[in-house]
Amino acid sequence: MKNFNIVIIGAGISGSVLAERYAAMGKKVLIIEKRDHIAGNCFDFYDGNGILTSKYGAHLFHTNDDGVWDYVNQFADWYPWSHRVIARVDDKTVPIPVNITTVNTLFRTNIKTETEMQDWLEKNRIPFDQPQNGEEAVLNKVGEDLYNKMFKHYTKKQWDKYPAELHASVLERIPVRDNYDDRYFSDTYQALPKGGYTKMFENILANPNITILLNTDYFEVQDQLGEYEKLFYTGPIDRFFQFNENLKEKLEYRSINFVTEQLDQEYFQENSVVNYPGEEVDFTRIVEYKHFGNQQSEKTSIVKEYTVDEGEPYYPVPNDKNQEIYAEYKAEADKLIDVYFVGRLANYKYFNMDQAFRNALDLFFDLERKDNIKVSDAESI
Repeated sequence: MKNFNIVIIGAGISGSVLAERYAAMGKKVLIIEKRDHIAGNCFDFYDGNGILTSKYGAHLFHTNDDGVWDYVNQFADWYPWSHRVIARVDDKTVPIPVNITTVNTLFRTNIKTETEMQDWLEKNRIPFDQPQNGEEAVLNKVGEDLYNKMFKHYTKKQWDKYPAELHASVLERIPVRDNYDDRYFSDTYQALPKGGYTKMFENILANPNITILLNTDYFEVQDQLGEYEKLFYTGPIDRFFQFNENLKEKLEYRSINFVTEQLDQEYFQENSVVNYPGEEVDFTRIVEYKHFGNQQSEKTSIVKEYTVDEGEPYYPVPNDKNQEIYAEYKAEADKLIDVYFVGRLANYKYFNMDQAFRNALDLFFDLERKDNIKVSDAESI
């Protein structure tokens, strides 16, 4: 564990991108990963039915960022995939995001044009000039009826908080369409890697300058590290400071309990992802991975997702209290020399996949630009 220039905690998107970039510069990189695999939450594998399955929930790559798209294409071949999500609401099946079909199905309207949809939304919405929480953000977009049917209870199941208890930003990013477009995303690039994400991460980390320690907790081996130039930490920021008596309050994270069922039938549902926004079931959605890439198998597998408080942290809970706690941790992090916090858990911020790639790439280029300036200054002196 000695003689490395760069030490990285975590082999997910952020850690892998930074490892690849520094290794390409000729730096010796050590990745310490507590799980038994690389790829972080993107990790996928072939299950007992021969179906490529994601261990930690479906990951759909989409971006408008040309630079990120060019970067990931170095490590995988991609096939186009326009992700679609449907929801069971009031014994009806409707597309998500909300569009003309959603409204017509739930309210027996006969909307046909974008203008008519815009008029319906304007008539039903409850306007807020500056929404102060998630509830106001949704009411401002779609009004009370859709809020109650599709957002209120789903948010409670996902976050263990009603929309009114969350920042407006959590629900403001949910799109509402005034047309028939039933794609979940509208980005320029929407695709999945051939052979899966794990294979892509193997390619990202293939440089011989990279050494990976799996099944290793950084906090159990940190005293064994030699000197290094930089350390990048991608885990929960509050765990990094777990021994700081002045920072005892923990941040809230949500975890997910994935319950898999192997079924002796060709298909279980008509779509890859079906959401359940209501109170009639405890799970948030059912994912049938066989649909992704139109995989062939005589049997199928489904995964029900239950969002829970305890367990592996997956995403932060954005509200005022947690932001105040995070600010204290960030102040301590900013005092450290050559230690950098990057990624969803370390930055206590939700990132889409492309945003996580961009965040890591930007950090790398910012740091190297600063280092190059220092070198130039030293030479001029």
